[in-house]
Amino acid sequence: MTDAFRPPKNANDPNDHGGPLWDPTAGPGEAVVLMELFKGAFGTFKNPASHRRVDFADPTEAAEVVLLADLLMRLLDKIAAAQNAATSP
Repeated sequence: MTDAFRPPKNANDPNDHGGPLWDPTAGPGEAVVLMELFKGAFGTFKNPASHRRVDFADPTEAAEVVLLADLLMRLLDKIAAAQNAATSP
């Protein structure tokens, strides 16, 4: 996640656009907390399920995890739209 959301390392380098999920419209602080949100979500929900069976006995909790994933996907869609707008002539 750190590499994917990294800001451009050299603002003077026209070829350095940051990581593939860097949001060119976000302020530096917003970009960092967005990266942290994704790191936290993956660490909390995706990573454990990759190593063991995770049962969600509470259907409300299971639904909320799905809603969080949906929100994260919508945030990625917004980043993709911003990146396309930034690179379009």
